[in-house]
Amino acid sequence: MHSVVSSGDAGIVDDARATPAIIMSAAGAALGGLLFGFDTAVISGATNALQNQFALTEASLGFTVASALIGTVLGSLIAGAPADRYGRKAIMLSVAIAYVVSSLGTALAHDWYVLIAFRFLGGVAIGAASVVTPIYIAEVSPARFRGRLVAMNQLNIVLGILIAFLSNYVIAQVLPPETAWRWMFGIVAVPSAVFLVVTFFLPESPRWLAVRGHRERAVAAMTRLGFSDPDAELLRIEAADTREAVKGAPRLFQASHTLPVACAIAIAMFNQLSGINALLYYAPRIFELAGAGADSALLQSVAVGGTNLLFTALALFLIDRFGRKPLLFVGSIICAAALLLVGWQLERVAPDGTLILIGLLAFIAAFAVSQGAVIWVFISEVFPSSVRGKGQALGSTTHWVMAAIITWLFPVVASAVGGWVFAFFGAMMLLQFVWAWKVMPETNGVALEDMDLRGAAA
Repeated sequence: MHSVVSSGDAGIVDDARATPAIIMSAAGAALGGLLFGFDTAVISGATNALQNQFALTEASLGFTVASALIGTVLGSLIAGAPADRYGRKAIMLSVAIAYVVSSLGTALAHDWYVLIAFRFLGGVAIGAASVVTPIYIAEVSPARFRGRLVAMNQLNIVLGILIAFLSNYVIAQVLPPETAWRWMFGIVAVPSAVFLVVTFFLPESPRWLAVRGHRERAVAAMTRLGFSDPDAELLRIEAADTREAVKGAPRLFQASHTLPVACAIAIAMFNQLSGINALLYYAPRIFELAGAGADSALLQSVAVGGTNLLFTALALFLIDRFGRKPLLFVGSIICAAALLLVGWQLERVAPDGTLILIGLLAFIAAFAVSQGAVIWVFISEVFPSSVRGKGQALGSTTHWVMAAIITWLFPVVASAVGGWVFAFFGAMMLLQFVWAWKVMPETNGVALEDMDLRGAAA
């Protein structure tokens, strides 16, 4: 049988309700996003301690921070095939176990190489989660609610980032730097264990079960999720799968898929060319550069995380009402203006710390309500059904490759050019505006099974 991730529809009719069971399943899967955010951002509070502990240069510090992101590239590349063969739930369970092992291993690392190895493992888990979680949620979501339910994963990502900033601040207040960094990493094991337990109780994707021939289990899963007519829905899924099987083995890189492939690569690249990860991973260092003390810098990082969470929550109410493109239009302009403000201030002889904080918070707010909310929703739906899983992996891999490169290079580039690096990020957001205006298709409200009928070019 051909690829399961890359075929068929989400399995829910357009007028279906977002039942409590569907919402709870989406929320449970989105806990992987919380670990995604927590595990990636937690290192922001430990960079100075790690640099002192292991005598790191700026370049080796950049590699230390980027090591998890390098792992995400591998995770996003390898997640699709196991998810096809063993199911979405099995991969999410594996991700949860990897999170637990990675957090404990990093906390107990006795040398730099062990630290890198466990950070890399955590990155593999993050990369796999970035592929499987949005697909799982999309497959159990009605079309008219799909945007906000898939964006729930992004909400959990930024919640994880906020929790990381908060825990870093609290731990730094009560423990000395030489041991605080270990607790910053180790605390991630707690929500990782919670995710592991919750995932055991999630239903498998009924669409995956149907296409794999597990008809009775598929009907049982749909009944549990509250589908109004599971038997009819099963026939609909099987009919769609049969149509695609007739077409032969689907290929991602072919002429008819040029637009969605280009769009997935573009939105993933722009996501990182905004400088978002440079800010999240190095926020305390940036605030210290602007003149803040170490404790104040950590507290201002909490403000960044809180703003990110607030405006991501706002995006949940906007993304299905106004669509994907309008959010990017507004967000691109505000992000560009805010980043240019930060770059200008950092280049002044006496930078205004208040203006820098305002600029960074404005950037975070605009990013959260636009790119942050749109990227995973858009990639999970822009591809026709026959190549959706492969397209998700392509977008995720592009995102993580760019994240690793920018995060690795940021300390070196920032030390060389100062605030001009933020001017570059601002220019990229202006370029994103042009791309969204001229090239990006609108996918809001389109049933997943109709993406191929529209050519993903609406």
